[in-house]
Amino acid sequence: MAPDRRPAPRWETAAVGQGREDAGRRRGTPASPDDPADGPSLDDATVLRSTRVGRLVRAHPWAGSTALGASVLLVGAVTAVAAGETVFGAVSLGLLSPEGRVADLAVPAWLAGAAAGALVLAARDARPLAVTAVLTVLAVASLGSAGVLGVLGLCLAWSLRAVASRRTTRTAVAVAVGVLVVVAVAAARWQVIGLAEVVGWGTAGPLASAGGPPVQQLEVPDPSAGRRALTVLLLAALLALGVASGEVVKDRRRHARALVERYAALARERDAGAALARQAERARIAREVHDVVAHSVSVMVALSDGALSASSRAPERSREAMAAVSRTGREALADMRSVLGTLHAEDDGDLLESSTRPTSTDLRATVERFRAAGLAVRAEGLATPLPVDTAARLAVVRVVGEALTNALRHAPGSSTAVRVHRDATALRVAVVSTGGTPTASDAGSGRGVVGMRERAALVGGRLDVGPLEDGGWAVLLELPAAPD
Repeated sequence: MAPDRRPAPRWETAAVGQGREDAGRRRGTPASPDDPADGPSLDDATVLRSTRVGRLVRAHPWAGSTALGASVLLVGAVTAVAAGETVFGAVSLGLLSPEGRVADLAVPAWLAGAAAGALVLAARDARPLAVTAVLTVLAVASLGSAGVLGVLGLCLAWSLRAVASRRTTRTAVAVAVGVLVVVAVAAARWQVIGLAEVVGWGTAGPLASAGGPPVQQLEVPDPSAGRRALTVLLLAALLALGVASGEVVKDRRRHARALVERYAALARERDAGAALARQAERARIAREVHDVVAHSVSVMVALSDGALSASSRAPERSREAMAAVSRTGREALADMRSVLGTLHAEDDGDLLESSTRPTSTDLRATVERFRAAGLAVRAEGLATPLPVDTAARLAVVRVVGEALTNALRHAPGSSTAVRVHRDATALRVAVVSTGGTPTASDAGSGRGVVGMRERAALVGGRLDVGPLEDGGWAVLLELPAAPD
């Protein structure tokens, strides 16, 4: 059975070539997503920010930093109120002197830390390590000057999130451990108001203030290992959460990058397939046009020359020759319309039908046409059944026509024999030309031989072309036999 000659699918992409947009509009096919003219190209940022909020952040990169900064300021303001209540409670309990350093600087340092953290975090994506270092310095300075960490621990968690999302896991963990050690040492040495103090002093202060004068007034209360451990554990949890969330972001970015790479590979494969399909289509159309023009026009020229030379001495023969010219011209026009019709096929099915529908597959008529043009042709086996497959049958007729055309054009006066033989294994066609006078003016382009080889290969056959020892020329076509 002859192989399927269904043409390769035509992919419509931005790389297919000019006219894609108009062709797609005619067929109603959507434009390719990788066409820059149709919208933004697909990249990992597009994949990651495919939601409405993500698209807003992509369109306005400052929106994310602004939202984070506002959130830090809001949390800082709310927790500063709690810090103020804690200071009040500590003073009421007599744990802090109302004129002491911590009572005066705790709330201002808390708010200043929130403002500085919000400002520094704006650069976390561009310089994550530098931002983490600056925030660590701010945390140590806040603890040393006012005895409070404030929301700088939360800011450090956000900066470590950026570090983990843009650096290796080992780097992120090392930075987190370093930050934790530095801040823990500073907290153990200088922290006065932490989470335990907020819970204990902030609620007990108003009750104690109604119970009488303070029992003690200390500038800084004695540090409690339990209270400092709670601060360190809370900070460690925040830093670990920041690193973990950064790893999630990094994994999502890696996955998005893999999707984009896969998309690009598919697009390249699709465009390569489209290029091969276009090349094959151009070769097929060129082959068909060559067959129509070279075969038919060569016969028409030979018939016209014969009619012109016989017009005075044999008018009847001249009229017959001109009638043959007319028939050949009409057949050529029909063949050309069939070829051009493939360019306007609306789908692959129509393309296949129009590309393999010949106007004539009559081998005997083809031979008679060249005889009428003056070529001496001896034929054997023209009644041999040709393959049922349209493409194979057309290949036989086209190869014979090309071989006879070459004999007519390049070896006028030659004697040509066409032999067709079929057995259980193969169909064999031989076109052998001997004698004649080779023309030196037209060496030919070689497209005809290439076209014959391509036709034979498309239907699973083999073609041998070459000169004979006695100076002739032979074209041998062999097609595998298929059940009728």
